[in-house]
Amino acid sequence: MKKIRAAVVGYGNIGKYALEALETAPDFEVAGIVRRNGAENKPAELAQYEVVKDIRDLKDVDVAILATPTRSCEEYANQILPLGINTVDSFDIHTQIRGYRERLMKLNKETNTVSVIAAGWDPGSDSIVRTLMQSLAPKGLSYTNFGPGMSMGHSVCVRSKEGVKNALSMTIPLGEGIHRRMVYVELEEGAKLEEVTKAIKADPYFASDETHVFQVESVDDVRDMGHGVNLVRKGVSGKTQNQRLEFNMSINNPALTGQVLVNVARASMRLQPGCYTMVEIPVIDMLPGDRADLIEHLV
Repeated sequence: MKKIRAAVVGYGNIGKYALEALETAPDFEVAGIVRRNGAENKPAELAQYEVVKDIRDLKDVDVAILATPTRSCEEYANQILPLGINTVDSFDIHTQIRGYRERLMKLNKETNTVSVIAAGWDPGSDSIVRTLMQSLAPKGLSYTNFGPGMSMGHSVCVRSKEGVKNALSMTIPLGEGIHRRMVYVELEEGAKLEEVTKAIKADPYFASDETHVFQVESVDDVRDMGHGVNLVRKGVSGKTQNQRLEFNMSINNPALTGQVLVNVARASMRLQPGCYTMVEIPVIDMLPGDRADLIEHLV
């Protein structure tokens, strides 16, 4: 069986865990790693892999796993899709997913490629659970309660602010889908906490949540990559009231995101050209193996 050749674009937390997921997947092989600095200061764990600055320097890539900050996902997709390579990413700004999907859809059709976007755990796998819950109780309310734990997207956002040397954003659930953001920052010399705080709270990542910013000596001393989610829906099935559904998960944040990206990279090879979110993809297509065998085992 011909294996799917995947390139990992970006080698931060998500990229490292995506590579681990690829290494354990029976139907994938690693085409290479794309890093901003290429093979310069190549980590020992990448010794067996080709490491390049440009994905065009890799051979026969089927799909690119964009392990990049959310706000650069579209830029990378626009560069890679015209090469005839599928892309998958974990874009996580919920309010911008629809527009992003519409823009990529046009490019996917033009280039005969597939993109799967917003494929982390939320948005992503949690989106599938929310969709299932709503189908089971069509009338009602759903609540998504994150944490407590580290938000990678929010942490990356804070690190991009002027004057911030390093940052950690923790999500604290307050119930009924309301959250508090606890942000811990190491500041560059001369940076003022008040100005940094103002910039953080004005960003769309934080603007809708209660946010507190604290200066610390070392972010590494308070970092914990654990996270979790509690999804609840209370509603009506047919005409029957008081149906209550609940889903809980405690996870290592980047590890689960890396696994999801590999799952949808696999699914991308089974889809028609276009741009998809995870709720549009048959869940079975995210698993390796023959569909009939999977049905026999899972149904």
